[in-house]
Parts: sequence; C-alpha cells; structure tokens
Amino acid sequence: MDRISGLPDDVVMKILSFVPTKVAVSTSILSKRWEFLWMWLPRLEFISRKPELRDFIDRKLPLHRAPFIERLCLDLYGPAIKPEDIRRWIEIAVSRHVRELKIDYYSENENIFPSSLFTCKSLVTLKLRRVTLMDIPSMVCLPSLKTLKLKSVKFVDEEMLQELLSICPVLEDLSVCCDDDENVKEFTINVPSLLSLSLVIPDDWLLDEYEIDTPSLSYLKLEDWNDLDHNSLIKNMPKLREAYVDVSYPNLESVLESITSVKHLTICSEVVYDDGLVFKELEHLNLCVCREDSSNLFGQLLKDSPNLRILDISVVKDHATDELNGTVSWNQPNFVPECLLSSLQTLKWSRYYGRPQDRDIAVYILKNARHLKTATILADTEEHYVPNLQMIKELALSPRASSTCQLVFVEDLYSSV
Repeated sequence: MDRISGLPDDVVMKILSFVPTKVAVSTSILSKRWEFLWMWLPRLEFISRKPELRDFIDRKLPLHRAPFIERLCLDLYGPAIKPEDIRRWIEIAVSRHVRELKIDYYSENENIFPSSLFTCKSLVTLKLRRVTLMDIPSMVCLPSLKTLKLKSVKFVDEEMLQELLSICPVLEDLSVCCDDDENVKEFTINVPSLLSLSLVIPDDWLLDEYEIDTPSLSYLKLEDWNDLDHNSLIKNMPKLREAYVDVSYPNLESVLESITSVKHLTICSEVVYDDGLVFKELEHLNLCVCREDSSNLFGQLLKDSPNLRILDISVVKDHATDELNGTVSWNQPNFVPECLLSSLQTLKWSRYYGRPQDRDIAVYILKNARHLKTATILADTEEHYVPNLQMIKELALSPRASSTCQLVFVEDLYSSV
C-alpha cells in the first residue's frame, strides 16, 4: 500500500476505477488522503442482493464530488431496496450530470423514475431492465440521449414506448427485448434519427401488431419468434445497409420488402416470399439452415441477389436444428442465378454435414459459380456420421465452373457461427 500511496492522485484514481465501487469506497479508511479520493471516481457501480447495500449507497452516493458521473449502474435485488430509494439515487445522479445510467431493478407497477430524469440534458446512454415505465411528464425532452436499451421493461399502456421515444430527438441506437408476458397488444417505433435498431419479440406474446418507421436506419436486427397471427408494418428503410432477420411468422415478405437496400444480410427463416423482390445492393449473405425448409428461401435469395459476392451457409450461434436437422431437400432453380454467373467469389459453409441434400447444394454452386475464388467447407463429421474422406472426395471430384477456385476442407466438429 505504501508504494501506491506514493503515486499521484490521478494514477491512484485510475487504479480505483478498475475495482468494484464498494472496494474503492472502503479505501477511505486508510488515511486522510484516501478518505476523499473515491468521491472523484467518474464511474460508480452498485451490484448486490445484500440488504445492507441500501444504507451504504444512501450514505456514500450524496458525498460524490466529481463534476459529473460518467456512468452509474444500479443492479439491485431484494425487498430491502424500495422504489423510493431508486428514485432518490437517480435524482442524485441527474444532479451530478450523469452521462450513462443503467438500472436493473424489479419494480412491478411502481414508478421509480423522478420527473427530473426526463429533462436530464447530460444523459447520453440509458439502459433499463425489469422496470415498469408508468408515466412520462408532459413537455419534457432528453436532448442528448443517443443510446436506449430496454430489456424486459413493462409498459403500462400501448402508447408508452412511443411516448418515451418521442422525447429523444437525437436517438441513434435502440434495443428493445420484450418479455412473453407483456400485456401490450400493439406498439410503434417511430424515430426519424435512429441509425441502429434491435427488436426481439418472444414466441408466447399475444401481440396483434407492431409498426416500425425509421427512415434513417442503417442497421436492423429483428428477431420475431412469435408464430401467432400478427401484423408487422415496416416502412421503407432506404439507408439500410445491414440486417439480421430471424422470423417464424408467415409474413416474412413484409420485412423483406423494406430491406432491399441492404449490402449484408443474415437471415434465418423457412418462409418463402412472392416473386418481385430484388436485392440489387446485396453483396454478403449469411444464411442460417437450422430449419427444415431453409433451402427454399436459399433458392429465392440466390435468384434475387444478382450482385452477391460472399455466401456464408451456417447454423447461427445458439440456434438448434430441427428434428430433421435443418435442410432436407434442394430444388434447383429453373435457371442459373445471375450471381453465380457473374459475381460470387467466396463460399463458406460451416457445419457442413455431407448429407445428400448438402452435397447437392455445394456441387451446384461449384458447378455454376464462374468467378468463385475460394470455397471453404468446415465439416461436421459426427452429426450424421458421414466420413471425412467421403466428403472430400465428393466435392473434390465435382466439376467447377471456375478454374481458379480453391477448395479448402476443414474438419470442425463443434463449429457454430
């Protein structure tokens, strides 16, 4: 400790910033010099289930002296922490010009947010989990908020989410992960400034409809696992460049119609769409084949992506294959897709099982992709007990349209992309 005590205050502060806040505060008993150092820490984090933490925060948080709080995290559990405690601590953070606020606290049907939060000019990032959003005052604004992340947040009515979004004029990054016991039947996300949106809809939510209107969006992640009948109105996103789409419900076309401008698309679905869509800008396609009829969608996307350069076929991380282990058949297109004739340069297939349906797809691509430079096959030889050597022979001996195509074969037993 003597060596540390000899260091300048700014160096000691840097060291304290790497330890838990409670540990940093405990150094105040070491000496008069150390008594006040923690009070200048810009990042404060309180995570605990212990009831004594309430008194600790009550005593220490008002003593904080830094001109602003860079980040305050309140990740608290247990009956000892009351909604009024959270509200009081948020008020202190707002008075210290907090820039990032993270609240994880179960507050069913209880308001934990002071009205001052909704006029906080310094707040740039707000992360909420398990809280209930009950009331937003009128005539308020979060003029600096750029990042908003909502996980398992309860909304008391169908307008509450959009009310919150409407007071965020410069919001750029929004993440909404809903619970399946959500009582809201409809919701709207209308944010003209939004650049990135992640939306997760669980399978058991009794949802009727949702609408997305984000004309400036450049990145979209949509996970809609709800196979109950519901409507999705997704307005055109002309600036969208990357999308991750994982949907179970039948209305995939309403999503795809709005994302035809993407350059990079990751998609997991077995739903097909009608003819007429063209992905002129699409250069990189990641296709998840965990579902039984994935090959039907694959054929459509090949046909409708004339400028595709990179094709990744895989099982997306954390996705389990269907009982029949994903793709079960392959219906070749009536004509060779334009991308195979003119643009496709890279093929990567992760968790290649070597079954007849897998082989047929791989052979078809090798046979028709005239400009293919590399085809990398990461083989899973255990899932269906197809010998490694058999896989290599089948593909190595198949005809290739590109004389310069390099076939790379790697045994990767547990690969998951």
